[in-house]
Amino acid sequence: MLSPFFMKMIIDEMSVATNLENTLPYLLWFLAAVITTDIFGNIAWRTVGYSICALQPKVMMNVMNECFNTLHKHSFGFFNDNFTGSLVKKVNRFVLAFEGISDLIIYDFLPIFIRSTIAISVLFYLNWLLGLSLLLWTLLFIGGNYIFAMYKLKHYDIPKVKTDSKLNAQLADSITNHGNIKLFANQELESQSFRQISRNWQEKTIKSWFFSQHVELLQSITMTILNFFILFTAIRLWTGKQLTVGDFALIQYYLMDLFRQLWEFGRNIRRFYEYIADAQEMIRIINLPVKIVDQPNAKKLNLKYGKIEFRIVDFTYNEDQQFINNLNLKIKAGEKVALIGPSGGGKSTLTKLVLRLFDVQKGQILIDGQDISKVTQESLRRNIALVPQDPVLFHRSLMDNIRYGNPDACDKAVIMAAKKAHCDEFIRKLPQAYNTHVGERGVLLSGGERQRIAIARAILKNAKILILDEASSNLDSESEHLIQKAIAELTHNKTSVIIAHRLSTIVNVDRIIVIENGSIKEEGSHKILLQNKNSLYKQLWERQMADYLN
Repeated sequence: MLSPFFMKMIIDEMSVATNLENTLPYLLWFLAAVITTDIFGNIAWRTVGYSICALQPKVMMNVMNECFNTLHKHSFGFFNDNFTGSLVKKVNRFVLAFEGISDLIIYDFLPIFIRSTIAISVLFYLNWLLGLSLLLWTLLFIGGNYIFAMYKLKHYDIPKVKTDSKLNAQLADSITNHGNIKLFANQELESQSFRQISRNWQEKTIKSWFFSQHVELLQSITMTILNFFILFTAIRLWTGKQLTVGDFALIQYYLMDLFRQLWEFGRNIRRFYEYIADAQEMIRIINLPVKIVDQPNAKKLNLKYGKIEFRIVDFTYNEDQQFINNLNLKIKAGEKVALIGPSGGGKSTLTKLVLRLFDVQKGQILIDGQDISKVTQESLRRNIALVPQDPVLFHRSLMDNIRYGNPDACDKAVIMAAKKAHCDEFIRKLPQAYNTHVGERGVLLSGGERQRIAIARAILKNAKILILDEASSNLDSESEHLIQKAIAELTHNKTSVIIAHRLSTIVNVDRIIVIENGSIKEEGSHKILLQNKNSLYKQLWERQMADYLN
């Protein structure tokens, strides 16, 4: 902002010069001042630029890490209620919003404030009427743009961002279920649904952009009026010898510079609040209370035996319906217990409560006499190994997926676990063996192969408590026979909770517990339960045996 002032001095000297030899030294000094200010200006901007290059990526990394940790602190139910693709989009928008907002403040808003202050001060110095006119117009311009930006944020930007999240969620959901879309020949149905959401996004985007154009039209009209008024006044002052030609040139430069800066301010303030809208959804997640949290001063679980006890436990997924009521259950250390019963009866819910994926509303769950709500979640889950019905693998190597059960295990231990789970045979046949990547969620493997990898992971973890959720449901008869041997070795001297629909796989467990409607209907060994004529277990057994015979 100093360069134009020195240029004004050059113009004034040139306009009144009568002796070129006397004038030339002054002109050269002013020219040197212009070049010097430009050099210092460039040095200052490069200092800012390099500083931002060093600082901003570090902050963005911290923001990404904070988002990652915040998401994974949330409960199991949180992820059931949110699309994966939508969450990824929210994190990305949040990080980019920080970058955009910080750039606007450093490169736009702060320079505009400094330039406006200098320009208005200089015009006040030259003529109070010019300075006052520019000051009032600048305040009105900034205030008006702030009001327009807030209006746009509420009525256009936030609805557009919500629609954008829905669009990405729909896209992610359709890609995840691409197989179902093809198998049911419903691509046109999905396309119609996606077109409807994208059309809604288009309508909101058009409205947002048109609003910005209306504001810019109003800006250009007010700038034209102010430019005419100030230059007309400056000409009148020059004719009255109150301003020099250099003053007129200085005023014109400052006006053009200020108009350019404030024009960008109008756009940038709206862009600023667009970034706020982009960040808002992730901010809500960051501020959302985490449902499952460690108590203050929670201790690590001290597991010696593996005894599990439910004491008068009540649990519900929603406030309107009680799912588990006054449940009492004891599982001895080293005992093998099978949970069976109709689908939706509460078998998987009990295992999720043991893992503390949900908190009970009433009662206690104890492991070796320790209330699991008073120990750290990490120590609890490190002492429990789960083999789910439908294992999900990382898009990493098979070595990494098995080692996930024990990150400190050596390659030899990983291979030994794979052999015990009878997956070493098919792994060796793959082109890259244990270095083979399995695709997203493990889609490059069959269901039975994924299940055996999950069993190998549990073997490697070597936890005292095991939860097997239909661990052999996706295997053929030969593989099932091998896996049952592996499971027998896996469960040796360990507390094991087995969820099963195929009753033939649990006839040798210590105790069978029949769960229906969230409560225990009966329990006992296979032999004892079959002796009861009215036993629900006996009905289920006879039904399955009849199905096998048919």
